Amino acid sequence: MRIATWNVNSITARLPRLLAWLESSGADVLCLQEAKVAEEQFPVEQLRDLGYESAVHATGRWNGVAVLSRVGIEDVVKGLPGDPGFDGSVEPRAISATCGPLRLWSVYVPNGREVDHPHYAYKLQWFEALKAAVAGDAAGSRPFAVMGDYNVAPTDDDVYDRAAFEGATHVTAAERAALASLREAGLSDVVPRPLKYEHPFTYWDYRQLCFPKNRGMRIDLVYANAPFTGAVKDAYVDREERKGKGASDHAPVVVDLDL
Repeated sequence: MRIATWNVNSITARLPRLLAWLESSGADVLCLQEAKVAEEQFPVEQLRDLGYESAVHATGRWNGVAVLSRVGIEDVVKGLPGDPGFDGSVEPRAISATCGPLRLWSVYVPNGREVDHPHYAYKLQWFEALKAAVAGDAAGSRPFAVMGDYNVAPTDDDVYDRAAFEGATHVTAAERAALASLREAGLSDVVPRPLKYEHPFTYWDYRQLCFPKNRGMRIDLVYANAPFTGAVKDAYVDREERKGKGASDHAPVVVDLDL
C-alpha cells in the first residue's frame, strides 16, 4: 500500500494538481490538511471519479482535514475527543478512519503563532488531547498512524538554520517535548530514513525564495505504531510537487507499506 499526507493549503486552489498527483503517484490513501472549504464544497465527485472515497471534517475558509481512500473508508470519527478549543470554538483539525487494514488520523496541529500568544498554550493543550485520543489505537495490533502537519520541527536538523528560528514557535523545547510525548503512547516517526535529500524538508515559505534556496522545515510527519512501522518499505518527500505554478507551500510525504 502507498499512503501519504499533504497540507494542500486550500483544496480549491490546489484541485487540478491534487487530481493529477493522485493519478501519477498511485497513492491508496491520502490524508489532507488545510482544505479551507465547507464540507459541502469539498470535491467529492471529482475524487470519486478517480476511485477515491472522501471523509471530510471542514467548516469553511480555515483549517479542515480529510482522508481520501481507494481501499474503503469505515468508522469515521470527526474531531479530536477532548479538544480544548480556541477562543470559544472547536476547530476542524482532526479526522480518523479505517482504510483497508489501516487505522489513520489526519491532523492539522495548531500553529501556535507566537510563544507568548494564547494560541501557543492552545497548541500544547491540543497535543495533550491528541496523545490521550490515540493511545488505544497506538497500543493495538492493527497498523495505525497519525499523519499530518504537526507544526513542529522535531530536531534542529529539521530546519534550515536553527538561528533563524530563535525565539519563534515550531522549535521550542515545550513543543518538541509535546511531540516527543507521542512516543510514550507507542508512536514513532517513520520518515527519518535514508532519503534522496540530506534534509528532507516538507514546508517552504512562499516568500524570499525559500524553496529555491531550500530554506525549509520538516513539519509534516507520520507517527505510527509498531505494526505500521514494521511494514514500512520506503518513505520519501515528493519535493517535485512543491515546484511550479500553483503549488502548495507543503510537499506530500509518502510511505510505502508491505501489508
